[in-house]
Amino acid sequence: MKILVLNCGSSSVKYKLIESDSKEVLAEGGVEKIGLPDSFLKFKRPDGSKGILTIDMPTAKEAVKNVLDILTDPKEGVIKSFDEIQAVGHRVVHGMEKFNKSVLITPEVIEKVKECYAVAPLHNPANVTGIEAVSSLMPDVPQVAVFDTAFHQTMPAEAYMYALPYEAYEKYGVRRYGFHGTSHRYVSRRACEFLGLPYEKQRIITCHIGNGASITAIKDGKSVDTSMGLTPTEGLMMGTRVGDVDPGALVYMMEREGLDAEGLSKLINKQSGVAGVTELSSDMRDIEAAVEAGNERATLALNMYEYRILKYIGAYTAVLGGVDVIVFTGGVGENQTGTRERICKQLAFMGITFNAEANKTRGEEIEISGSDSKVHVVVIPTDEEMMIAEDTATIVNG
Repeated sequence: MKILVLNCGSSSVKYKLIESDSKEVLAEGGVEKIGLPDSFLKFKRPDGSKGILTIDMPTAKEAVKNVLDILTDPKEGVIKSFDEIQAVGHRVVHGMEKFNKSVLITPEVIEKVKECYAVAPLHNPANVTGIEAVSSLMPDVPQVAVFDTAFHQTMPAEAYMYALPYEAYEKYGVRRYGFHGTSHRYVSRRACEFLGLPYEKQRIITCHIGNGASITAIKDGKSVDTSMGLTPTEGLMMGTRVGDVDPGALVYMMEREGLDAEGLSKLINKQSGVAGVTELSSDMRDIEAAVEAGNERATLALNMYEYRILKYIGAYTAVLGGVDVIVFTGGVGENQTGTRERICKQLAFMGITFNAEANKTRGEEIEISGSDSKVHVVVIPTDEEMMIAEDTATIVNG
């Protein structure tokens, strides 16, 4: 089955065309700067080379139409017509408590996704726009919604509730939901396949670390706690997001700087994290280079970034009653060998031994713990699109 996987943002669309039976990626690319005069579509050809087209795309509908056009282009395409696409899978960021699994998209599902706009104002409207664009262009093709939050719906109340007045939960649904669920689900399962371990009998900590970052505790195949909260702002220090912070400090900053809600949101989402501390960059590659050059602020930021990861691993080890597998994924987790080494060495008290030679590998599946380690530590590149394609095929096939 040929499945088109779409991740629609407010100004971008990422796509992959996947043959679900063979798990082959037939085509991939993305649209950027939707609504701006210099919008463009970039794509990868079957031979691995890349192409780019500058096209006026004022809305997401035009963006999706251009994705479909490049897929069917006589010269650049990989299919002859839209008819070869048998289903479309969409990444949808927030499902609140309305969705605990992927679902076939219906008008009722779209209305429920819209009810989640208040907690994901930047993401869910864009996701729905992508769904509606496909509906108008390919009205007979089934579509599936795969939610970032769904995997974490197995968390117990003591993990997801905040110590706010209970009516905040009853009236507004204020609680921990967690994100990156599709990634955590994929890499935890794939790690056990890679190691030859039964997934439903493991205590796993998955570290999805990159510009956006979260850590999840998984017991017997189910998420029992995760670091992100009502929004993706809570938890680890990220590229531009603040992560865990004293709420009183935010009140203090609002008063001192005269910030309104929009100003505070900008502060904690766009101006904080690694970029805020260093005033240099949100990219950890730039930070590592600055550390090597002796930049003290970059060194501080890197230490803070890794300390948060270490602290969450320790906390989730306690939550799980021990840990059998630790997984690194995401841009930093898959590629920053220094971060992996420093964290693993500080976990030696847990019986973790480290394979420095294996750790030289970037972006590939590899076990970086030693043969005598009491905990398996592995690097598993995430593949959220493949997980979305698998869910889509399962649902469409009934």
